[in-house]
Amino acid sequence: MTPKTTLTALAAAALAATAGFAALPAAAHQHKAAATASPNIVQVAMSTGVHNTLVAAVKAAGLVDTLSSPGPFTVFAPTDTAFAKLPDGTVATLVKPENKGTLTKILTYHAVAGKVTSADLVALILKHNGTATITTIAGEKLTARLSGDKIVITDTMGRATAVTQTDVVTSNGVVHVTDGVFLPA
Repeated sequence: MTPKTTLTALAAAALAATAGFAALPAAAHQHKAAATASPNIVQVAMSTGVHNTLVAAVKAAGLVDTLSSPGPFTVFAPTDTAFAKLPDGTVATLVKPENKGTLTKILTYHAVAGKVTSADLVALILKHNGTATITTIAGEKLTARLSGDKIVITDTMGRATAVTQTDVVTSNGVVHVTDGVFLPA
């Protein structure tokens, strides 16, 4: 599928979603079995094998119960590789008990109240002439835009992160996998 075809498919999904139809990209359908089993956001992250750092950080911040609650939440979930891009020692420092407040702010900067699918994001981006501002649970802003066939999220410091997998549906929301970590101002 070419970037133009994928972008057209995302736009069609967004338009269908705004028309009240339940259209989701193919990635969402790959997780239909997971949705049937009703795992929550934390359970899904624990099962992927690529979110071990995120899970450890969620535990260190005391957010397991929150992200296991009914929600709904949308979580932009950095992979272990994304966390590894941070300067050496950053994660080890953040998970220390004395840094719980900072870690909590960073993690809640990756979460949005409500269920926001990729179709919702694309619809917002198109509605707002190419960029959409998202307010996170941390109270900070993220900016979403399209770049070819990818949704790209930019944090308040101007760091761009690609969404590499969309619409991992959970019992209490949706997860979008990212290749970077958002850091609040």
